[in-house]
Amino acid sequence: MNLYVHFPFCRSKCAYCALHSRGGVSEATRAAYAARIADEVSRLDFAARGTIYFGGGTPALCDLRPLCAAVRKRFKEIDEFTVELNPCDVTPRLLEDLRAGGVNRLSMGVQSLDDDILRAMGRPHTAVQAEIAFRTIRAAGFDNAGFDLIAGWPGTTVASWGQTLTRACALKPDHVSVYTLIREPGTTLDQSVAEGHVTLPDDDAALAQHDAARAALAEIGLKRYEVSNFSKPGFECRHNMSVWRGEDYVGLGEGAHGREGSRRTVGNTAGGYDVTTLSSEADALERALFALRTVAGLDLCETMKRWPVLSTRMTTWRRELQALVPHGIVRETGCDRFALTDRGFEVCDAVISAIMSAGQDPAT
Repeated sequence: MNLYVHFPFCRSKCAYCALHSRGGVSEATRAAYAARIADEVSRLDFAARGTIYFGGGTPALCDLRPLCAAVRKRFKEIDEFTVELNPCDVTPRLLEDLRAGGVNRLSMGVQSLDDDILRAMGRPHTAVQAEIAFRTIRAAGFDNAGFDLIAGWPGTTVASWGQTLTRACALKPDHVSVYTLIREPGTTLDQSVAEGHVTLPDDDAALAQHDAARAALAEIGLKRYEVSNFSKPGFECRHNMSVWRGEDYVGLGEGAHGREGSRRTVGNTAGGYDVTTLSSEADALERALFALRTVAGLDLCETMKRWPVLSTRMTTWRRELQALVPHGIVRETGCDRFALTDRGFEVCDAVISAIMSAGQDPAT
């Protein structure tokens, strides 16, 4: 079983962010939150091996030591233990505590290495601070570390994006996530666009930046393994890969999502969890089609074996996927195995939606 813990606290809200988080929370509230989650971890009832992921928000705004201790006590074998960090969090003391707590993978939210863009995003760090933070992580002995970047920010030029990529590659990360900016309703960015103060770049410009990132990262040995993720061989995020492979995971904390059998859980602000139960077919659909997000793609034969409830859909899915091959969106990688091309990843959500809605085929 895998575990995700969400920390809904930030120093301040970034302009683009629609994730469940809030700023201005007292230290006492954060401490109580971490203590509650530690108690929930101690009461988990499942096979004590898997991946751990602390995300947010900003996990390091809480004292993570008691929670790390609870995780290590509950899990006898941890395949991967990731903590997300903000460059402002990184200190030798924090890194020492994380290593002592069993953390073996760090993911830092950099987003850009251009100071003007960082200010526009509302990020609390400079490009130099981010570079120093990453080098501090390396000096502390973490040999599995990476960061996030955002493509398609308003006003980003070919030159400024190229500079960000050059500086990012010089840090020699093991993993980089490159997300294309999305205008999320209710964010500061959304309001600025609505009021005419900011103009978003067109899709072609944003995709060109993503392509430039893919090429630059390939030169330092990082290959795409999922829509937005690139890594050195063997440094793929195991936790996220488990999700895309359709495995279960427990989600603890406010705003955390979990998937256990047909149950879907979301942590609420009252300290409890809202539960939805899916039909066996809806559950299988969600688990199976996540595979199209990965370079490995979707194996229809394996899908039928693993989720027999989907067997009547296979002929329809095969036909739908084969129809996309001449358009350069899908490639056949083996007998009844299909994967998206680089062009296909640009419209990944649309492809998955179309396949998911494809009706059952009685000929199967």
